[in-house]
Amino acid sequence: MAAWDRALTELVQQRGAALKRYGYLLCGNSSEAEDLVQDALVRTFTSSQRSDVAQVEQYVRKIMLNIFLDRVRRRRVWERLLPLTAMSPRQDQHAQTDLRGDLRRALMELSPRQRACVVLHYYLDLSVLESSDHLGLSPGTVKRHLHEARIRLADHLGSPDHTTEDGYATP
Repeated sequence: MAAWDRALTELVQQRGAALKRYGYLLCGNSSEAEDLVQDALVRTFTSSQRSDVAQVEQYVRKIMLNIFLDRVRRRRVWERLLPLTAMSPRQDQHAQTDLRGDLRRALMELSPRQRACVVLHYYLDLSVLESSDHLGLSPGTVKRHLHEARIRLADHLGSPDHTTEDGYATP
């Protein structure tokens, strides 16, 4: 078995579920999350020979983020071109009352960049600097997106916006 084949197998077996959860947090849809993981794996393992599972996972996550942001940009172009009546936003007919449902809806209210910053910082526990490296943004821009996202999440979830002495909102 080739080194890349073994790395792919190990990655999917060991971290496949975590990658799918990451994809779900980015896009908010289970089937889109699976597609995101598959597309990222294909791009990862067709573009180069990679064998270290830890490095491959980080590369796959970065590709997933880029694919997600690209899809959002493309979707926005199509939404502007199609009549509004044909592209009405899907409403969740069976709104969940639990916190997960509320949080999922609140995350979907964020812009894609804000959502990406929140997922990288809070779900993957990356620092602002690491998040900025993944996104190709300045640390200040990531801080701004996180700050704005926390305010929007607090408003949507009905929780007060707690701030620290340095002026940053706490999660």
